Amino acid sequence: MTLERYILAILRHRWSVVVLAALFMLAMTAGGRFITVTNDYRSLFSSDDPRLIALDQLEQTYVKSNSALVAIAPEQGSVFTRKTLGAIEELTEAAWKMPYSIRVDSLTNHVHSWAQGDELIVEPLVDNASALSDADLARIEEVALNSTDLTGSLVSANGRTAGMIINFVLSEEPDAAVIEITDSLNSLLDQQRASHPDIGYYVSGFVVINRALSDASQHDIKTLLPIAFLVIVGLTAILLRSVLCTAAILVILLFSVASAMGFVGWTGMTLSPPNAGIPLIVLTIAIADSIHIVTAVLQGMRRGLDRNAAVAESIRINTMPVFLTSLTTAIGFLSLNASEAPPFRILGNGVAFGVFCAFVFSIFLLPALLSILPLRAPRVRSGRSAFFDRLADFVIGRRRLLLWSMPLAIVILISGISRIELGDNLTQFFDESYQARRDSDFIVNNLTGLDSLEYSLDSGRENGVTDPDYLRKVEAFAEWYRQQPEVSNVRAFSDIMKRLNKNMHGDDPAFHRLPQDRELAAQYLLLYELSLPFGRDLNDRINVAKSATRMTVTVSNATSQELREIGNRAQAWLRANIPEFAQEASGVSVIVAYMTQRNIESMLKGIIIAMALISFILIWTFRSLSIGLLSLLPNFIPALMTFGLWGFLVGRVGIAASVILSIAFGIVVDDTIHFLNKYLKARREQRSAPEAVRDTFRTVGQALWTTTMVLSAGFLVFTVSGFEVNWVLGIMVTITIIFALIADFLLLPALLMAMARRNP
Repeated sequence: MTLERYILAILRHRWSVVVLAALFMLAMTAGGRFITVTNDYRSLFSSDDPRLIALDQLEQTYVKSNSALVAIAPEQGSVFTRKTLGAIEELTEAAWKMPYSIRVDSLTNHVHSWAQGDELIVEPLVDNASALSDADLARIEEVALNSTDLTGSLVSANGRTAGMIINFVLSEEPDAAVIEITDSLNSLLDQQRASHPDIGYYVSGFVVINRALSDASQHDIKTLLPIAFLVIVGLTAILLRSVLCTAAILVILLFSVASAMGFVGWTGMTLSPPNAGIPLIVLTIAIADSIHIVTAVLQGMRRGLDRNAAVAESIRINTMPVFLTSLTTAIGFLSLNASEAPPFRILGNGVAFGVFCAFVFSIFLLPALLSILPLRAPRVRSGRSAFFDRLADFVIGRRRLLLWSMPLAIVILISGISRIELGDNLTQFFDESYQARRDSDFIVNNLTGLDSLEYSLDSGRENGVTDPDYLRKVEAFAEWYRQQPEVSNVRAFSDIMKRLNKNMHGDDPAFHRLPQDRELAAQYLLLYELSLPFGRDLNDRINVAKSATRMTVTVSNATSQELREIGNRAQAWLRANIPEFAQEASGVSVIVAYMTQRNIESMLKGIIIAMALISFILIWTFRSLSIGLLSLLPNFIPALMTFGLWGFLVGRVGIAASVILSIAFGIVVDDTIHFLNKYLKARREQRSAPEAVRDTFRTVGQALWTTTMVLSAGFLVFTVSGFEVNWVLGIMVTITIIFALIADFLLLPALLMAMARRNP
């Protein structure tokens, strides 16, 4: 079927077209009931991430990292008072009764060992706080502040803040378990605050972060989508000055978003906070095709065409550029399949399908709607037409100035990329409107760091953890870490053995060293384990075969780069001093520290493939190698300019920024295609390059301006989000879209006229 016959069929059977489109949308939307949602932070990582695999092995050997950390801080004084220790004691007992709780570690139930004659006494550091004497309080404070296990972990070095760690085993439905746990924990802390109003309680940890991810996702869906909808529709109505045209575009938007979300359900994709913005992105992008078609219809009607003739002309001149823009946008988003983060693959596929639906509805449903509605073309404001005429005159008259000034400005901006640091922090995914972020900041500033490096140190044989040579190596590694300025706490098995050796020698400080005899060390450990109370075993520190022990290094206020650097220093030290221990650190913080770096490396491959495909498409479409390659400049450069500006203003990019290039490249190529399509059409009509540029501004300038304003407004809505991935995405894409319009209006015409002079 030729395009003319297709247009005629659409206009003749417009009501049937509306019904068919509605049936397709409803069939797709039905898949929405199969959508699954997860808020597990692990969903951010690829299952084949070697660091995630190492973490899984570590957790299978010891204990999973499903924990909550509660900080307890009296308004005045230290925690070593009867009242505060009593409050910690109450909270510790109550935490054992929480859903899914398997272990609770706090200042009060810390296992303290000491000698009484020839007997080893193993008991909680605090027992019945309300009955403690002043001497008892002084002894507890001395023990706590001189304990390597406690200081910088469960009590601050100044004694003003204490901590409690609760470990959980989640059910087969972890998201539901997290909600139940955090609801229970918040209720418990509210009770504590009511009972002890002069004591502050702050909570963080991976269970809490998971809940914050859930809250952020739900908040953004409930607030950002309606806001974006109102902004986009309102701005479209203002710019087009036609209620009926806006209503037709509104139908296209709703149909596209509903179909995209149904596709997510039908294909079994799982939504998570990083890709919860699929409907918002589809809503924002889907409008571009419709605006170009509607703008051309209104322009035709102003020239005296009747409604159907104007619709037919618009479809005739816009089908190919709209198809190309939809194809290139979809390719840009599909390149996200190269991402190391599964949520971004889902984001790319979901939005790409939404773009496809927007194209189909724009050239199938929209013409039918425009033919049905009693449209009237509003009078064009003379100022608008004059603006683009003046802009064309400026670009044509100062093209030489633009040819050197624009590249200079671009180079200056792009130089800021060198200032960018790659990295993420799970707690900093949220702004300070989230309680989890405020509590995490308090804990980091007043108790301990939330980032840790984990090691499983293998002795090489069963029951080898009590071998003196092995213990000396563990001690040496722990002491090296304690000398690093970023480290706040190191938990190592060698510390337990040193304390036991001292206990078994009448608590003589001279024997606070590692035992020299393997059999004697094994006996110490056995006696200690038999004395431990229920739930306080060493399974989180020693594996079942007693062939390896776990060492945990806590780092305070470290950036991702600093975390990577300290891990690399440790690995280099191990290779030089204890090669049998040489390994990369594990832990959630380590995976996050490398996540952005891995993602950018993988995304570069996807971007290169996408650029190659889009280049081939444009070269084939425009039948010109030079035009096809030239078109890449105003598409690729804006994203680099955005990163450079970000480097000057912010300096750090996380996983969200690692996918900006693909998203932005797919979006901004639309304006270039429309500009080039109209320019080349004018050139084929034997017009000079300056005349073709002037005609292009007059023909598509308003549409490009309108789509840019609407797209920018839509993505700016993301900045309202308190979730970093979303607001960074919104800001950077908006900046890129604006830079792209500047490049299309100022740089591209100058380049085209320069090329025309060389190849007339």
